[in-house]
Amino acid sequence: MVLESVMIVVDNSESSRNGDYPPSRWSAQSDAANLIFHSKTQDNPESSCGLMSLAGNANSSSSSGPEILTTLTTNPGKILDGLHRTKIRGTAHFSTGVSIASLALKHRQNKSSRQRIVVFVCSPILEGEAALVKLGKRMKKNGTSVDVVAFGDLTDENLGKLRAFNEAVKGGDGSHLEIVPPGPNLLSDSIVASPILAGEGGPQGGEGGMEGGSGAAGRAGAGNDFEFGVDPSLDPELALVLRMSMEEERERQAREQRTADEAEGKTKLESVAEEGGKAEGEINGAGGPGETGAAQENVQIDGSGEAAGSAASTMGLETEVRRPEDKKKEGEGDEMDTA
Repeated sequence: MVLESVMIVVDNSESSRNGDYPPSRWSAQSDAANLIFHSKTQDNPESSCGLMSLAGNANSSSSSGPEILTTLTTNPGKILDGLHRTKIRGTAHFSTGVSIASLALKHRQNKSSRQRIVVFVCSPILEGEAALVKLGKRMKKNGTSVDVVAFGDLTDENLGKLRAFNEAVKGGDGSHLEIVPPGPNLLSDSIVASPILAGEGGPQGGEGGMEGGSGAAGRAGAGNDFEFGVDPSLDPELALVLRMSMEEERERQAREQRTADEAEGKTKLESVAEEGGKAEGEINGAGGPGETGAAQENVQIDGSGEAAGSAASTMGLETEVRRPEDKKKEGEGDEMDTA
């Protein structure tokens, strides 16, 4: 997959306290930021993500605006720590936040990775449209893609500025504007189905979600297009258990098939042996030439040329059996006749 360095910019302004996105705007974009991190690092283990805030107090000396919470990293714990340390305060500074994120990407370790910024916006944009168009052209010149997730404050003025910025920053790598209206679905579900994570072939977001419930439902349905219907980035343990269960079921079916094949082979061999034994018995019962020859071999021929033996009588041959006493008596009779 594509090797990328991604800066995730979250809107921590006072507008993020609103609860029109479950459970709240801030919690919704925190979950979405975590989802983006896992999705990018799973697509390519060498990809890295950083985290920064978009809002700050203009009158505060310690933090006058956006700040980097976590530099580019592959450690999910650092992203969670940065989200935990973020405080909700002040107003959003869109141009400043994007400029700082672009500067952080220039100092990435792997210079061959693509630069991408994902910005969450849920509050009014203070900059003018001309300034945003100029910023978008500068990002395009630097080769930085900027994805904008607009939710919460979806006024015509805000959307007009964001559309103008998106048209100016669009490049070959793709920069997307995803507009997510309030609803029962989670913000992360809409992002999963958007081109931001689904790629260029994913359903086009933006204005589609504003036209009616069907567009939002279509994106939500597309979010379920995963193996077993579970997104591994959201619940990796459940996805692993389902995959192992499927592999065990396949092995069990293979064992049953082998057992059935072996049993069928034994049955065929036994039937062949029984048929062979039956055929041999029929040949022996019919008194074939083999048995006749064997019986003839058991017949003994005496000195007078007559056959003698018990085997011939058992095979139905009419052969006279003469004992020695009979032969002696016959010899004495012949001598008396001669005298």
